[in-house]
Amino acid sequence: MVWRRLWKDYLAFYETTLPDAIYTSTFDRLLGNDPRDFNGLVAEVDGKVVGLTHYLFHRHGWKVEEVCYLQDLYALPDMRGKGVGLALIEAVYAAADAQGAPSVYWLTQDFNDTARVLYDRVGVVTPFIKYQRP
Repeated sequence: MVWRRLWKDYLAFYETTLPDAIYTSTFDRLLGNDPRDFNGLVAEVDGKVVGLTHYLFHRHGWKVEEVCYLQDLYALPDMRGKGVGLALIEAVYAAADAQGAPSVYWLTQDFNDTARVLYDRVGVVTPFIKYQRP
């Protein structure tokens, strides 16, 4: 399955592996109808899937409308710098606008220099630092 291969490559970039049950659950959620689940898009070039993104909408304590979290974004290495990531981000922006969610946010690791060049063009870096439960 093309989606699984791309998502595995994405996770490997972030030095992560997941059990098969997570792949199954995630794909089922992408295809499901629960509004709490996330959405997915792929980018194609000449009929070949070359990138993906996952995003979700959720309530926010500081806003009336929902916000959009762009959770995953990946383009094949040979497609980077060719507009794939930009097209996927713009598609998420359009989905957020259609949903009435004017705020879209995402995270990346500080070493993701290639992606950060794009992110600096289409977004604004915030001063927040992420913490999580150990």
